[in-house]
Amino acid sequence: MADLNPIAKRIHQISPGPVELTLDDGTTAIFHISGAEFFQQEFQAEGVSEDDEADYRFITSTDNESVLVGRKGVDESKWTTIGTVTEVTRDGS
Repeated sequence: MADLNPIAKRIHQISPGPVELTLDDGTTAIFHISGAEFFQQEFQAEGVSEDDEADYRFITSTDNESVLVGRKGVDESKWTTIGTVTEVTRDGS
């Protein structure tokens, strides 16, 4: 069996505490992650950002190489992929 995605593992280890995520476009935000779990290699979690009231979803890509981030705004019905997570740190604030 292949290894678990290291970024997904780090998110899983830190949650449900606040976690600072850096996305591939360079933006960073602090998220409160809930329901982080693995299904064999596949990772999924949900969360909210401290910056807005939108819902976020985190899943591993099909090839398990990255963690994708989806966002659903407060008044939206569709999920939009906003990027991939490149770095995970425990929020120290």
